[in-house]
Amino acid sequence: MIQKLFKYTLIALFLSNSCIAQTNNSKIQKTEIVHVFEEIITGAQQSNLYLPSLKEKKVGVVTNQTGITDGTKMIGKKSCAKSAVTSDCAMFEQISIVDFLIENGVEVKKIFSPEHGFRGDADAGETVKSGKDIKTGLPIVSLYGKNKKPTKEQFADLDVILFDIQDVGARFYTYISTLHYVMETAAETGKKVIVLDRPNPNGHYIDGPVLKKGYESFVGMHPVPVVYGMTIGEYALMINGEGWLSDKVKCNMEVIPMKNYAHDYKYSLPVKPSPNLPNDASINLYPSTCFFEAINGSEGRGTNKPFQVYGSPYLKNMPFEFTPKPNSGAKDPRFKGEICYGEDLSKTPYLSEINLNWLIKAHQNYEGKEPFWIKQSGKFWIDVLAGTDQLRKQIDQGLSAEEIKASWQEDLEKFKKVRAKYLLYN
Repeated sequence: MIQKLFKYTLIALFLSNSCIAQTNNSKIQKTEIVHVFEEIITGAQQSNLYLPSLKEKKVGVVTNQTGITDGTKMIGKKSCAKSAVTSDCAMFEQISIVDFLIENGVEVKKIFSPEHGFRGDADAGETVKSGKDIKTGLPIVSLYGKNKKPTKEQFADLDVILFDIQDVGARFYTYISTLHYVMETAAETGKKVIVLDRPNPNGHYIDGPVLKKGYESFVGMHPVPVVYGMTIGEYALMINGEGWLSDKVKCNMEVIPMKNYAHDYKYSLPVKPSPNLPNDASINLYPSTCFFEAINGSEGRGTNKPFQVYGSPYLKNMPFEFTPKPNSGAKDPRFKGEICYGEDLSKTPYLSEINLNWLIKAHQNYEGKEPFWIKQSGKFWIDVLAGTDQLRKQIDQGLSAEEIKASWQEDLEKFKKVRAKYLLYN
C-alpha cells in the first residue's frame, strides 16, 4: 500500500467573541496542531510523467519485486485527507511495473534483474541465471550472473531503459552498483535511462567512512560514506554529475521524482527489498550489522532475524544464543547447525547513525583460534565493506567508537557538499 505520513500543520483559528481572551483590548490567536495525512507518491505512480516518453519506444526494464505501482483494479477504499477535511480515496491493487507498462501499451522487450533476481528470492552473492518470465513471456537478463554490466549487445534493440528498484541507502547494497553499470552502458550506446524514484528508508542520516581510492568493488564503487542519505534518483544524478562513469561519459538520463517526500520521513517498505531484509528493523540495522559479514561469525542469516542479531561460536561469554539453519534467505548459512553466542538487537530503538559499539564488543570478546577478521579473495572483507583499511586497524588498536567516528568527520563534511548539489527533496 502507499505509505502514509503524518505532517503537523499549524493552523491559526480565530475564536468566536464569546471565547476570545483579551489582553490590552487585543485579540489573541489560538494555534492548534492539526494532523494532516499526506501520501508519498513514488516515481512509478507518477506515470503521466514517463508514459509519454515510452510511446512507440522499445523498452528494457531494470527491476525486481520492489518495482510495484498502482494497477487498475480497485480493492477498496481508505480515508484520505488532502487537507483538514477528510474524504474517501480508492485503493488499487499493487502490480509489477512491468505488468503496468504492458497494460498501458508500452513495448517492453526484456527485463534486467539485479542481485537476488527478478523475484528477489536468490541468496546474497548467489549467481542469478537469465531466463524467461513465466507471466509475460519476456526474456530476463541477469545482471548478477556472467556479467554485472549490461553488454552493448543486450541494449542494442532498445530505445529506453527504465530503472525501478527500491534501494535501502547503504553503499554496500548492490542495487546502486547495478544502476552505475546500466547508466554506463546506456551512455556508451546512446540510450536514454529513466529512473523512477523511491524513498530511502535510511535517508535521514549520513554516516560511516568514505570509500578510499583503491578499495572500489561491486559493493562499493564510489567515494561516498556507508550511509549517504540520498534517494536512488538523487544518487543517479550524482553518478552522472560527478563524472563517475567510465571515461567520464555522460548518460542521457531523467529522474521521475516523488511527491510529498522528505529525507527525514520514516518509511516502511511495502515489499522486502531482498530475502534477508524482511522488515523495518533489519533495514534500519543493516548499515551497522552488515559489518558482521566480515568477522568469523554470523550476522543472523539462517535465522528469523537476519541483520538483527549477531554472534559466533567464539563469543561464549555473550548472553544471547542462536543456531543458524538453512531457510529461504540462506540456503547454506555460515555456522549452520552450530550455536552462536552474541546479542539480539531486534528491539533496538530507531537508529540515526551507525552503531560501532556492537562490532567493537564482539572484537573484545572474541576467543577463536582463527583470526577475527575473515578474508575473501585475499582481502580483508571488512576493508571491502568499509571502503578503507582504517576501520579494521582502528578497532585492532582499541579505539573507541567515538574516536573512530571523529576520524570520519572531515570526509563526511566534504561529501555533504557534493551531495547537496543533487538533492531533489528537503
